[in-house]
Amino acid sequence: MKRILVTGGAGFIGSHLCERLLSRGNEVLCVDNFFTSRRQNIAHLLPNPSFELMRHDVTWPLYVEVDEIYNLACPASPVHYQFDPVQTTKTSVHGAINMLGLAKRVKAKILQASTSEVYGDPAQHPQVESYWGNVNPIGPRACYDEGKRCAETLFFDYYRQHDLRIRVVRIFNTYGPRMHPNDGRVVSNFVVAALKGEPIALYGSGEQTRSFCYVDDLVTGMVAMMEQDAIVGPVNLGNPGEFTIRELAEMVIELTGSKSGIVFKPLPQDDPVRRRPDITLAKEKLGWDPAIAIREGLARTIDYFRGQIG
Repeated sequence: MKRILVTGGAGFIGSHLCERLLSRGNEVLCVDNFFTSRRQNIAHLLPNPSFELMRHDVTWPLYVEVDEIYNLACPASPVHYQFDPVQTTKTSVHGAINMLGLAKRVKAKILQASTSEVYGDPAQHPQVESYWGNVNPIGPRACYDEGKRCAETLFFDYYRQHDLRIRVVRIFNTYGPRMHPNDGRVVSNFVVAALKGEPIALYGSGEQTRSFCYVDDLVTGMVAMMEQDAIVGPVNLGNPGEFTIRELAEMVIELTGSKSGIVFKPLPQDDPVRRRPDITLAKEKLGWDPAIAIREGLARTIDYFRGQIG
């Protein structure tokens, strides 16, 4: 049994990770400031004697005894991370410094949940880990993009300078139950609108592409990354199946049986035109390959939101 800290543990991905780690017989300390997460995400875990919840902001130091750390704390959708961009940058940078300092003190292995946003609006397609990215450092998305890039820098400097046991994964678009209905992400936006019979908004032409990974697959990849010692990363974790945003909207309308129409709005500044991971490294080093197809994952997600909205 390991004692594992999950920062951002009450969030969408964090809550699924806490659940998985508990199911594997570990003790889990979930740390969250509840800025974008919700207590209901982890309410079912509270009776478990191996689960502990602590309200804490990672921009402040934390003094606990743990064996492993998964650092997920940071607003991850444009609506949330642009609400207070200075705090978003502080969460990525100060949060990384504090969690790395904790890992150094207690000699814990630590995983950074980085993001495909480090590639910006990529000039290379699909994106491989060796690609340095195409990021606007002063744009409205920079608080998140550059914050995560700086966090990666800190992780690798602690690795080189202090021989810290780090792991870094770059997470591509992830979806599934417990997404926040108002987080502004494309899947939750489309599903909520379709279930309410409201128009589905496409930004730009709707021909920009994304790749969507179901949350259970992602969590499997994160745990696999932490449990191996062959590679520190960064490693892309995402589903390489590529769809246009319009195709996704039409699929959601079909699966929900909605009569929602589609409306078009201007494309936000610095919004990537194409995004798809090259997961060769994850396949070779982790034996990881997403198993849940988009239609199956969407059906599960729609069922969850039906329960929330109904």
